[in-house]
Amino acid sequence: MRQKLNLFIAWFFIPLTLVMGFVAAIGRAVLELLGATTHEGDIPGRMAGALLLFGVVYTVLHFRRSLPPEGNPDGKGYRFGHRLVLAGNLLSGMFIVFQFLFPLVESRDMHLVLNGFTDAFGYWAMAFWVVGFSFLYQSSLPKK
Repeated sequence: MRQKLNLFIAWFFIPLTLVMGFVAAIGRAVLELLGATTHEGDIPGRMAGALLLFGVVYTVLHFRRSLPPEGNPDGKGYRFGHRLVLAGNLLSGMFIVFQFLFPLVESRDMHLVLNGFTDAFGYWAMAFWVVGFSFLYQSSLPKK
């Protein structure tokens, strides 16, 4: 169960990290279609886009019954792969939280420092996901 949750969060965070601007724009468009007035880059648009993305990932999980890579719990690298994916999820979570809350940071200097760190978190998260997914895929390969 934990492994499925870990992969679900990863598949939710990956598009949110990589194309956060598009997700926010889609959320903003949906809110405007519903009659709400929003500004570009506002938190409501980001939240609506994130909720739509959550629904898409859950729909895929529901119909497929799992999210790739499934891996083999007895395979080599399975646990290590999930740990790397979890590390990527944590770093991406910090990046996303900052992107949602950056208007609350009043100091320009603090904003620049935090923005640099969280951008680095996004890049590191992608690296952890790639390597973690690779280990999960390897764990499902037949032993030779």
